[in-house]
Amino acid sequence: MPPASRSAERLSALIQYVHGRNPFYTRKLEAAGINPAALTFPRDLPLLPLTSKRELVEDQRSSPPWGTNLSEPLDAYTRYNQTSSTTGNPLRWVDTNESWQWMLECWKVVYSAATVDSRDRILFPFSFGPFLGFWTAFEAGCQIGAHCIPAGGMSSQARLSLIQTLQPTVLCCTPTYALRLLEAAAEMRGGAPDLSSSSVRLLIVAGEAGGSIASTRERIENGWGARVIDHHGLTEVGPISFECWENPGSLHLNEAEYVCEILEPHSDRAVADGEQGELVVTNLGRAASPLIRYRTGDVVVRRSGRCACGRDLARIEGGILSRVDDMVNVRGVNVYPSAVESVVQRFGEVSEYRATVGTTNSLRELSVEIELPPNAADASAVAAKVASALRDSLGLTIPVRVVSAGTLPRFEMKSRRFIIS
Repeated sequence: MPPASRSAERLSALIQYVHGRNPFYTRKLEAAGINPAALTFPRDLPLLPLTSKRELVEDQRSSPPWGTNLSEPLDAYTRYNQTSSTTGNPLRWVDTNESWQWMLECWKVVYSAATVDSRDRILFPFSFGPFLGFWTAFEAGCQIGAHCIPAGGMSSQARLSLIQTLQPTVLCCTPTYALRLLEAAAEMRGGAPDLSSSSVRLLIVAGEAGGSIASTRERIENGWGARVIDHHGLTEVGPISFECWENPGSLHLNEAEYVCEILEPHSDRAVADGEQGELVVTNLGRAASPLIRYRTGDVVVRRSGRCACGRDLARIEGGILSRVDDMVNVRGVNVYPSAVESVVQRFGEVSEYRATVGTTNSLRELSVEIELPPNAADASAVAAKVASALRDSLGLTIPVRVVSAGTLPRFEMKSRRFIIS
């Protein structure tokens, strides 16, 4: 059966399965006047109601703690995770053994495309907590036969010592933490980081846009002497996309396990390939706590056609470009956090930065703080170069101020470098 026909069949089965079993989607389908048995896909996909994060938050507020998006009795669920709450209250998400295994199979696709197999030793340098992404990555790594090393509850220095001792070939972390380990290595040795001579051949990064931002990616690859592979997913949805080895800078949508649409933000109009739009997904294997036509908030550009790797799966060019709710207007210019990061990370002298949006006389203003290594020469010249690059890229005059080394916060998981005060 062709992949598109198989996805249509699975989507039809999912809609019929949740109707009458899952209170959240039963209400939505009936409110839309939908008879699941009468649907034909992909033709009738636009008839299905869209789902927003706001709806899910409200559902869990009204029916605490789990909400009503459950297709099974509560005692069938064996896993708990929650979102990182970057845009409000965290979503609590539960899975059965079956839905959890489906996500592990999606992670195995990530590993396969990244050339990771049973010969690899994978280090996970973060405290797991209730974050879904790296729990699933760890267990999927074990299932493919890789040697998986947890490194939670450790300092950056202790993790660097572990790398030296255990010789991992793969790291799974956020882009921010990959850069933080480079900085920590320089602090330990009192000079330039030399992790490029370590055993690590590959870093799989996720949790932030940095893995597909060229300047951030280049800093990581140069510092580690290793390839960066980007990946993205959501706690409430699962692992959605993956980068192949042959085509860096784009992420394949796993259309074997997800129905993916690109719609205009704040509308239901589909956009064409090559246009920016919001990624909307339906997961086909997580029926116990599904999401149907879920507005992810991720702004992407889709490209179709066969990839250099031989896959026919659609790609999102440049990864996640921004979030629908990330954009701020500063003096008439739309500014995204990823645009600021793309500029600042070009400068190897900058070890950390923070961008702050404030209001002066009813007008929004953007300022940037940068941190340089201790005893850096000519800090004012670096600040001037960063300010000039931001002006050229964004068309705004943005004050850039150098702060003392160690002033700005460091992050292990998702960074908070773009502050709206």
